[in-house]
Amino acid sequence: SRVKMSAEEILVRAVELGKNFCLYFDELECDALCKERTLHRVLRNVNSQLLVVRPDLNVAAFEDVTDQEMQSGKGMHFSIHCYKTTTPLAGLPVAFSVQVEDKSYYMCCERECGEMIVRFKEGEVPKEIPGESNIIFFKKTFTSCSSKAFKFEYSMEKGMFLAFEEEGCLRKLILKKLSKDEVDETMKMSLC
Repeated sequence: SRVKMSAEEILVRAVELGKNFCLYFDELECDALCKERTLHRVLRNVNSQLLVVRPDLNVAAFEDVTDQEMQSGKGMHFSIHCYKTTTPLAGLPVAFSVQVEDKSYYMCCERECGEMIVRFKEGEVPKEIPGESNIIFFKKTFTSCSSKAFKFEYSMEKGMFLAFEEEGCLRKLILKKLSKDEVDETMKMSLC
């Protein structure tokens, strides 16, 4: 006997063409984001410096870190929370959090004096996000020929990416506008 399927039960679409040309399917749903997996990584810039968060100083910057400092790893071992999405073309939606002492901090962006600022706030990253959120970034490959390096676009402002900016001796984490067709090395990050 044949089983009847309603239209909503078979509403799927291909989200990825994998190796050997296998299609992977995903159920269609509204624009809600649902946490799928969490990666534990450090973030390196083009100078091989590590991103370190110092909540007490309200700063996140790329620094030269010794192996010994990396072992203790305060403020540099990130959890990268990957969310399931219905719009895969924008890139993989991710949120960042980091442990410092016994507290967890999440990365977000806020408008301050007319410009977007990257902040780390105490708290946990939500399992589900109903719509837009100031904690979501789209992970994209840096260029088509460097698939091991990434750039992270702020989900609420197209063309704004995480980057670093030299401020005295600091290489501070900022949001920066990418002008069309430009390759900006300050946005290039690798996950190790």
